[in-house]
Amino acid sequence: MKVNSPLEVYKYLPKTNCGDCGETTCMAFAAQLIERAMNIDDCAPILDDKFKGKYEELSSLLAPQIKQIEIGTGDNSIVIGGDDVLYRHQLTFYNQAALAYDVWDTMADDELVERVKAIRDFKKFYVGEYLTLDMVAVRSTSNDPSKFAKCVETVSKNTDFPMVLCSLDPKVLEAGLEVVSDKNPLIYAATEDNWSEVADLAIKYGVPVAIFAPNDLDLLKSIAISFMEMGIEDLVLDPGTLPTGEGLKTTLTNFAQLRRAGIAEDQKEVAFPLISIPMTAWMDEEDPVSAAYWESVIASVFIAKYADIMILHSLEPYSTIPETTLAANIYTDPRRPVQVDSGIREVGNPNEGSPVFVTTNFALTFYTVESDISSNGIDSYIIVVDTDGIGVEASVAGGQLTPAKINEVIESDGVIGGKVNHNTLVLPGLAARLSGETEDATGWKVLVGPQDSGRIPGWMEGNWPPK
Repeated sequence: MKVNSPLEVYKYLPKTNCGDCGETTCMAFAAQLIERAMNIDDCAPILDDKFKGKYEELSSLLAPQIKQIEIGTGDNSIVIGGDDVLYRHQLTFYNQAALAYDVWDTMADDELVERVKAIRDFKKFYVGEYLTLDMVAVRSTSNDPSKFAKCVETVSKNTDFPMVLCSLDPKVLEAGLEVVSDKNPLIYAATEDNWSEVADLAIKYGVPVAIFAPNDLDLLKSIAISFMEMGIEDLVLDPGTLPTGEGLKTTLTNFAQLRRAGIAEDQKEVAFPLISIPMTAWMDEEDPVSAAYWESVIASVFIAKYADIMILHSLEPYSTIPETTLAANIYTDPRRPVQVDSGIREVGNPNEGSPVFVTTNFALTFYTVESDISSNGIDSYIIVVDTDGIGVEASVAGGQLTPAKINEVIESDGVIGGKVNHNTLVLPGLAARLSGETEDATGWKVLVGPQDSGRIPGWMEGNWPPK
């Protein structure tokens, strides 16, 4: 059972309205707990021994349905799991799916280092932030403990990324753990044949462990129960990833059944993060381009349904860019549009004759406008209006983009009027109906620009400088 409203949470709080948490009332704090914006430990009074029972009960009720597990340490650690819903629109998905790219212990040293650096250094700018890869999966293809340990050591020296240590041989896994156990890697994998030895490793080194039972959910659950009885609860479940045809259909069904059992049916024995292995596409495809394509297709399926971590192979841009972009999109909170700060931005090196454009703080809108302007070498100013992250057309219709708000930005800046000699604003074409009111509210002359910012260069030729 979970609490789903601030009122339900409020019943467990001290009700002192002390403000120590930073909120003015306990009810406001309760709302923050429901949104996961704050932690129960932010409430000082509830930490008192007299509230111990309430604290423990509320902590249990606030815990996510799917267990959260941390892999790695420090600033580069990855938290997976933690979801409460089956469908993103019901609330949101938490803790973006972690993308681990593989290296293997039979690689030449220079190739290994080069590949690790490629994983570590991947970066793609997207809607105001950089998309990156998350982890390195170290595979033992030699089945030699010493070679595996050397490979793990090389990886560790060249990146602080969290690792997945991959072998079905407990001796190989332990060789890797002896090198990086202090970095809290995920060990992959415990199976029907080796689970007891792998469980001993998980206890000895205090690391999370993945359980692998291909297309056998009963076995997967049975092994998980055995681990839980031993006190091991940092578990990741792998029901297998079959890459094609009926096998892929069965895999998707297995993932959906596990997530439904963990959330809708409250089966704690399987309420753990799930791992998918899209790189199995390489087993069925001889052509590297085709294999990379199908790997990305499989990854896209399980980013949406319901992999919390996946192991991939292709580092080609046509693979990594769609994979990271989709993960970022799926795990964006649908209740909160991605936004940028309001204010006045400079593009290039504007001067007193440069145009002053108006747009909203919806990140996709702002960065599209900025890109279209900067890529065409148009030195300018952009007035970014806080519209709660809503685009131009919708915010005009909904009243979030108004002449008064445009004027607020101009007045809050205080200097934009002195930076230009023309006192002219350029409204987006989709906000044309605000032009007269904007002139009245701001005292600036208003020109109506194109509806599509990609047409600004052509618009400039006939409309700037203003007549």
